[in-house]
Amino acid sequence: MTLQARLKDAILAGLVAGVLALPLLGFETVDTGGPLGIKTRWHLVGYAAAGVFLGRLLLMALLDWRRGKVQAQATIQPGKRDRMAELGRKADTWLMPALIAFAVILPMMPFADRTVVDLGTVVLIYVMLGWGLNIVVGLAGLLDLGYVAFYAVGAYSYALLSKNFGLNFWECLPLAGLFAALFGVALGFPVLRLRGDYLAIVTLGFGEIIRIVLLNWQKLTGGPNGISGIQRPSFFGYPFSANPPEGTTSFHQLFGLEFASTHRIVFLYYLILALALLTNLFTQRIRKLPVGRAWEALREDEIACRALGINPTNTKLTAFAIGAMFGGFAGSFFATRQGFISPESFTFIESAVILAIVVLGGMGSQAGIVLAAAFLTLLPELAREFSLFRMLAFGLAMVLIMVWRPQGLLAHREPTMRLAKAGGGGP
Repeated sequence: MTLQARLKDAILAGLVAGVLALPLLGFETVDTGGPLGIKTRWHLVGYAAAGVFLGRLLLMALLDWRRGKVQAQATIQPGKRDRMAELGRKADTWLMPALIAFAVILPMMPFADRTVVDLGTVVLIYVMLGWGLNIVVGLAGLLDLGYVAFYAVGAYSYALLSKNFGLNFWECLPLAGLFAALFGVALGFPVLRLRGDYLAIVTLGFGEIIRIVLLNWQKLTGGPNGISGIQRPSFFGYPFSANPPEGTTSFHQLFGLEFASTHRIVFLYYLILALALLTNLFTQRIRKLPVGRAWEALREDEIACRALGINPTNTKLTAFAIGAMFGGFAGSFFATRQGFISPESFTFIESAVILAIVVLGGMGSQAGIVLAAAFLTLLPELAREFSLFRMLAFGLAMVLIMVWRPQGLLAHREPTMRLAKAGGGGP
């Protein structure tokens, strides 16, 4: 793009920003002791317009630079491209063990107080959700904007089973996953013929339907008041309590430790770490099975998938069901960790954040999802002191990442199988 075109585009963006900033920043009501007065702040409008002008100009220059870099990479010799892909594979190979090792030793680090372990638990919840959604979006190529519905089903399933039937966490966990998987199949049937944007709209509607049902079915879900007093998990029957009921041994008594409230926090951290690693292991294994290869074939080309004799109906349903199952597991853990759930915890913004984790991390990349989950979870916490600008910083960071790495932080899709060249000449 020429400099003249860039300037024209930036000036237009600045003018639009100035018009939008005029009612938002240009006027301020002040107390004059009688009727409210109006104070003008034209300098803020000018700053907003100038900032957007300069930002747009810089963004266009950055996009042109990126476009030139991509074109230059397209001319790289095939051998060099293969070496670059090999470097990407090696990075993904050594990065995951390093991240797992860091996660295991995190509670033992000198700086790991209760706040750090709690933040690590939240990050791992989103990692597990990202890995679950990665089955649907990254492997099967089905855009799902209602994934939070399965998260909610798992949480409410655990809460209701625990309160009404007295089941403990370990008994409720598989049932919560089963109920979420059934809801995944229920979502899969109506969308079998849909693709792309239409699929996204229907899944978005499904997520909102679940939230509205939870909000209005007060007899079952408690409505907007939610469900409180949810049973906390125990260490295989040994509660984390300073004064356990008579005849019951608590966790600290079992191991001869002094009671500390951090025992339960650390246990919850390692519990979600184990669930997340189980999700990762399952995903890596199932990719090599026929159903995993069918997901990847469906993602690349559904018509060719049909021509190969693969049943797209069963393939889509298995992707929705398995992805929803892991969302249900994460939801049950969320319910037992919080001790209280309400529909406010399962809004569309949660689905958007989980999808952003998958896209920013690199669709199909397990290690990339870990990095994106840590980034998108910790950024709002680090910007908490600037509470008025937290979402602005969040959105700006996402835009910058998508400009810098449009394919994701670790973007390389590796096929599960490669066809080797046939040796010898033809007939």
